Amino acid sequence: MTSEWTQFIELLHREVVPALGCTEPIAIALAAAKAAETLGATPESIEANISGNLLKNGMGVGVPGTGQRGLDIAAAVGALGGKSEAMLEVLKDLSPQHVEQANAMLKAGKVHIDVANTDALLYCEIIVKNGDDTARVVLQDEHTGIVHVEKNGQVLEHVDTHREDAGHQAEWPLSMRKIVEFAETAPFSEISFILEAARMNEAVAKEGLLGDYGLQVGKTIEKNIKKHILGDDLLNEAVKLTSAAADARMHGVQMPVMSNSGSGNQGLTCTMPVVACAHRLKVSEERLTRALILSHLTSIHIKHNLGRLSALCGATVAGTASACGIVYLLGGSFDQVVMTINNMVGSIAGMICDGAKNGCALKVASAVDSGLRAAMLALEGHTITGREGIVSDDIEQTIQNLGRLGAEGMRETDRVILDTMVSKKR
Repeated sequence: MTSEWTQFIELLHREVVPALGCTEPIAIALAAAKAAETLGATPESIEANISGNLLKNGMGVGVPGTGQRGLDIAAAVGALGGKSEAMLEVLKDLSPQHVEQANAMLKAGKVHIDVANTDALLYCEIIVKNGDDTARVVLQDEHTGIVHVEKNGQVLEHVDTHREDAGHQAEWPLSMRKIVEFAETAPFSEISFILEAARMNEAVAKEGLLGDYGLQVGKTIEKNIKKHILGDDLLNEAVKLTSAAADARMHGVQMPVMSNSGSGNQGLTCTMPVVACAHRLKVSEERLTRALILSHLTSIHIKHNLGRLSALCGATVAGTASACGIVYLLGGSFDQVVMTINNMVGSIAGMICDGAKNGCALKVASAVDSGLRAAMLALEGHTITGREGIVSDDIEQTIQNLGRLGAEGMRETDRVILDTMVSKKR
């Protein structure tokens, strides 16, 4: 293993991790759990000051174990029943008693959620109090990125996010050519861990088909396949399984998913289309592993240029990535992987993110559907060219163009989305 390949594996272990529930309310629950643990007593009140993007992505999604939606319940159950050492699975040991206590706090008006005055896209400050004691925790930039912990004004932990060397990080190691080479040739024993993503996410997909979760996008596709309205083919199988998993997750199912780049839906969308294709083709476990590595690393690479939260829907990134994995399963080349990305960037790149909610399952379905079609075109040698739109003849430039669109070009779009959402009664 080269040192560069070791970096790739470290990236995967850092960015592809289990998450229970939508990662925005879970980030708030994590900060609240850490604050309560620091306080050393049951909080009598909770105050949360959060960034607008965190609010956008958390206000309409189910919180696991509660049967409820919203950031106030997420903060309350995090403080009362969360375990910070579990990170994105902070609520895995939540009990009905914790939920009952949390609802009592909400009813008594002891939980307050406000929008923080910050430029950070992902920011959460939690302040908990019991009598004369106060604890404060700040989480920033990453869903598990706790950067400040204090009790009664005494700083216990602090990470300086504004230090001079913060912008001088190591050179980004990934490129599409390196990703494809790694996925195709890395020792199987070193990358087989990614199969846990297939196991975990497929379990949630099956649950989504069994229960009445969210919009029931996946379940409805399955019903129409049985009625012979839709075909029982690879495309519909991939869309069905992925959207069913998103249905369950957005509803708040008490099951973890394997996330990607801080997003559970991105993790599902990187994984399930590839798994569906592998099942249909009856490929070996090793070939599935390599396709999943290609998919997850591609999503990490593209998302790196966009940032954790943006006005662009992350499902389109993950749908692009899984389509690349499917190209590999179908015997495609590096050039056809590039064509697939260009086809996706030139088609549904502008899908907006208007927060985590049941409707995300429909966006996931659209991304997976488009990804399969982009891959089919690429395998036939058809591609959107560098003369069209934001696509470039250089694949790395295409990815950077997409990142610029989301990070810079859609700032006003993001502001309008946020204004529209926060003006509604919550």
